[in-house]
Amino acid sequence: MNHSNNRRRACGFATSLTGTVHTNSSARYPSEALVGLGFRGWISGYQSGDVSCWEEVWRLYSGLLGPKRGEAAVSALASWSKSVADAARNPISVHPLSTCGFCRDECLAISMIAACQHNTCPAMRACAFALIENSMVDEVLHHAGTYALTLRSVEHIVSPSWIVNANTFVDPVATRPM
Repeated sequence: MNHSNNRRRACGFATSLTGTVHTNSSARYPSEALVGLGFRGWISGYQSGDVSCWEEVWRLYSGLLGPKRGEAAVSALASWSKSVADAARNPISVHPLSTCGFCRDECLAISMIAACQHNTCPAMRACAFALIENSMVDEVLHHAGTYALTLRSVEHIVSPSWIVNANTFVDPVATRPM
């Protein structure tokens, strides 16, 4: 998976999570950054119990999308992130909020949403499986689909270049029956 250009672009946007959001059309915020940073912030909030992580995500989404559309997107993000956190065999790895680039689990999450938005079912299921490391993917995929559709409705579509071969990320131990 080589997303070095995307990772570099995302670096400039990580600071927007805690700073001013620029919403003019000439500086369009990339959809993969919106997904990745939203996922990062929401998972961080679940893991730390610190609601300020969620408040940062809310500021980002409402600043970019407006309060009404931001509320719909954050609600779908929260449901999807919770389903991932609840279904995961191991804790989900995310970078700190202000870190540049995306880690493995964040890239898989972005890829899952891209696959949902581009109707690439095998990739979508493989990303979910690789992310949560078990076969209980149906609820995760349900919420991923809702989030992906919500983002599409506000014209945030993740590039299909973010869809990865998630099978390369699967731990062979995770595929064995427990």
